[in-house]
Amino acid sequence: MIWHLVAALFAALGAAGLGLILRLASGKRLPTWIIPVFAGLGMLGYQVHYEYSWLEHKQEQLPPTSRVVHTEQDSMLWRPWTYVVPLTVAFSVVDQNSMVPRQVDDQELVEFILYRFEKEYIDRLHHQPYLMNCTTSQMVPISEESRQPLTDGMRRVNEGSRLLEAVCSPW
Repeated sequence: MIWHLVAALFAALGAAGLGLILRLASGKRLPTWIIPVFAGLGMLGYQVHYEYSWLEHKQEQLPPTSRVVHTEQDSMLWRPWTYVVPLTVAFSVVDQNSMVPRQVDDQELVEFILYRFEKEYIDRLHHQPYLMNCTTSQMVPISEESRQPLTDGMRRVNEGSRLLEAVCSPW
């Protein structure tokens, strides 16, 4: 968090310097308020760049065997540019290295962990183990303590979904 503050400060200083150069190049015909305006635009530009590159930055930190299976985008009133280009605020990942395939009564079952990253002032990570039936396209959460399926959370996965493809296609 402190490094983002330092980066925003340097972006503001660089943009203010550009405003100063423009003012001096115009023979001081540009008003003096152009320097702090450029500083504010530099800070805003850095913040917008950071927010839109968050997903790519997080993906670079993940192992190469992980696959993004879902992204969530949102628009916010206090960020009006997100109405033009929505901001990615969360995504879900499956690590294909940690999947455990099983064959039970002609049913292809795969146990996997679904990781969910949420962009907030501090990034949040939630994980939940699941059991996917690749034959019927159904998945059920697994209790972390007892390792038993929680059948009340069973749901059907759409046939063309990236989650089903990421979990069932390697087998």
